Amino acid sequence: MGENVGAVSCRGGCYVRHVVQATDACPATVRVLSKHMSEHKVTLTWNRGDKPFEYQKYSRDHTWKFDGGHEMEASAAPAYLGNPNLVDPEEAFVASLSSCHMLTFLALACKKKFLLDEYVDEAVGVMEKNTEGRLAITRVTLRQRLKFSGDKQPTPQEVEEMNHGAHEQCFIANSVKTEVKVEPQQS
Repeated sequence: MGENVGAVSCRGGCYVRHVVQATDACPATVRVLSKHMSEHKVTLTWNRGDKPFEYQKYSRDHTWKFDGGHEMEASAAPAYLGNPNLVDPEEAFVASLSSCHMLTFLALACKKKFLLDEYVDEAVGVMEKNTEGRLAITRVTLRQRLKFSGDKQPTPQEVEEMNHGAHEQCFIANSVKTEVKVEPQQS
């Protein structure tokens, strides 16, 4: 008896995997519920070193190690005594929203048969007090510049529709409360 995995669909927060079990008589579909479609792991490591553990003195530098083995040095934002030469969590948050939007936009443009040669985004995140009075990145503005080539060029309306679709389908945007706005820029 073999097993072939068919479509994956979302039902009430669970992903439903349709599994077709092949038997001698006929195939039967069995539904397998899974709470996770995928997992994304990071190992964060911080060491005090030889500095005193006092607020003004301890190092904010730390390492992010990703599932594929890539390591990245990070720190707090300079305003919070971090290393200005390293990425901080707030910048990484803005970058992840920008990156997810871009990757989704690329998929949509490709499916619509537009030839996109370059995508540049000068994204800006604003930290301020949210409605609960807590500091948060409350909004991110994506300032994309797009270069298309080929005979089929998108209209401004088609770019707006692709941006709307990218926002609706972006996993990261769907995971946060932050307002995300797209402001296409002239190339």
